[in-house]
Amino acid sequence: MSSRERILGRVRRALADAPGEDTPIERAYLREHGDRSVEETTDLLAENLADYRAIVHRCSPDDLAVTLAGMLAARGAKTVLVPPGLDPAWLADADAEQVPDRLESTPHELDRIDSVVTACAVAVAETGTIVLDGGPDQGRRRITLVPDHHICVVRVPDQVVGSVPQALERLDPVRPLTWISGPSATSDIELDRVEGVHGPRTLEVVLVGAQPSAEANS
Repeated sequence: MSSRERILGRVRRALADAPGEDTPIERAYLREHGDRSVEETTDLLAENLADYRAIVHRCSPDDLAVTLAGMLAARGAKTVLVPPGLDPAWLADADAEQVPDRLESTPHELDRIDSVVTACAVAVAETGTIVLDGGPDQGRRRITLVPDHHICVVRVPDQVVGSVPQALERLDPVRPLTWISGPSATSDIELDRVEGVHGPRTLEVVLVGAQPSAEANS
């Protein structure tokens, strides 16, 4: 008997009493940690987004256009990249030149854009994560990775969930999913943090439908 046969024999004996392939797997983990109201879930999302150094704003749907215009003006943005399915009313008050996302746009052209505004697919409160799925109001993945400033609009409460399992239930796994927890950042061996390496240096999130914040009113 060869060494290979001895090893495989031991593996077979060890698996002799293992459940068969058709045995259902028990998934007894918690789907959400705690019982929170919509307001508490939204507050947790805002807290965790800020903890990851995202800038969080809150406004009502009626104030979204003026809020976005104010954010772009404060940033000094001259150009803003717009996904094809973004609601035109969102940027109706913006002074920045609106640049449509084009298939032929090169990375160098995208790098010259000051800001990009998108919606999202879902936001996870417990992890402070925004998920994009390449929908018409979010555009292709690269338009949120190349420009240095990303503004993401989250509809509250429709797009806010408490946990990752709840988010996965809403997402299509065959779509190009991008999970964002704060601005792009990395650290070297000495733990010096550098932002903007793999994506935008600045991430601003607008929670629409939540209680307006001081940032949104400023």
